[in-house]
Amino acid sequence: MAGDGKFAAYYKPLALDIFDRIRNDRGPLGQHARESHGYFTFPKLEGEISNQMTFRGKDVLVWSVNNYLGLANHPDVRKVDAEASAEWGMGYPMGARMMSGQTSQHELLESQLADFMQKEDAFLLNFGYQGCQSAIEALVSRHDVIVYDSESHACMVDGVRLHQGKRFVFQHNDMASFVKQLDRAKALCDQSGGGILVVTEGVFGMAGDQGQLKEICEYKESYGFRLFVDDAHGFGTIGESGRGAGDAQGVQDQIDVYFGTFAKAMATIGAFVAGDEDVIDYLRYNMRSQTFAKSLPMPIVKGAQKRLEMLRTQPEHKDRLWEVANALQSGLKAAGFNIGVTNSCVTPVFLAGGLGEATNLTLDLRENYGIFCSIVVYPVVPKDTIMLRLIPTAVHSIKDVEYTIETFTKVKDKLFAGEYKSEKIASWA
Repeated sequence: MAGDGKFAAYYKPLALDIFDRIRNDRGPLGQHARESHGYFTFPKLEGEISNQMTFRGKDVLVWSVNNYLGLANHPDVRKVDAEASAEWGMGYPMGARMMSGQTSQHELLESQLADFMQKEDAFLLNFGYQGCQSAIEALVSRHDVIVYDSESHACMVDGVRLHQGKRFVFQHNDMASFVKQLDRAKALCDQSGGGILVVTEGVFGMAGDQGQLKEICEYKESYGFRLFVDDAHGFGTIGESGRGAGDAQGVQDQIDVYFGTFAKAMATIGAFVAGDEDVIDYLRYNMRSQTFAKSLPMPIVKGAQKRLEMLRTQPEHKDRLWEVANALQSGLKAAGFNIGVTNSCVTPVFLAGGLGEATNLTLDLRENYGIFCSIVVYPVVPKDTIMLRLIPTAVHSIKDVEYTIETFTKVKDKLFAGEYKSEKIASWA
């Protein structure tokens, strides 16, 4: 027998050094780090945030920065940022808000956000990713069930994973699949006494399509669920005055917890959740990522107040954004490109090809045509698919759009002609 006498040692499992595993398995993206780091991954864009920046010493037209409204380097914004930094420094306030990091300016920003979002209250968060996952985890107990969209952002998926109860995923924006998972969730909750939290996005950041919020809300009364919406790419860009996807679809009042980030339209750090006063107050005291984290520095808070003011009162930034986005998307479609089903500013361009072709195409775009856009490949998109993801902003010009479409037509022809064919990642060093 395996455990008998002198033979036992031969069957004793050997402890694994976790670093050996890490060295042998770098993960689906990390496996290409040696060939891609510094160019295709972790590239360095330098200079002022705008439509034109510098990459490896060359000027490039940039379509990869989430500076939707062009506020990152707006002179009024930079003035407030600089004045607040000079007055307060980056240290104040010290400590977590629950203990010593609370200020009247943090509370003022929360009040302004709640008023803008037409919700009773809002809670300011340090970071979008951390805040979103923590909010989802805090809202549910182990008796509750989460039903979430299959293309939810990684921060939402991580929040779902933190949940100690059951979770069901429905096919992306598929209402038949959604109802099927709702039925499963309701059957469990009828036994456990728990409730259902539905989690989806206002605008999906890769494909650019909006979540089916209006259709989802039609089932709220019959199933009694609560709705959490991550609207990172919708906040500031769609809806009246940039109030987001819920406002655009006429169901803002039916979103129970609205999550927005400052990292897109407002071009800064931070995020918030908004909803009923008692729910938001519960989150203030139960979101571990905020309870045990230092408060946002005062210059960030003052800068966010200015950005929110401009978002609310200066519609010309959003109007300009959509002028560029509409020109880009209509022009790409007219030129025969597949941009999927986007109905937001996010503009994907889908092409057929493998990783080697994707990197050769991207290298050509950057080095020979001076265009920098994000490249997305498997496992984010299906195998043999290349997605070039473009983010239009209010600081792009129509000439930028025209040049990009003209260039994309050239590289598409090269791709179809087999000029980028390769079994390995392009060499850029």
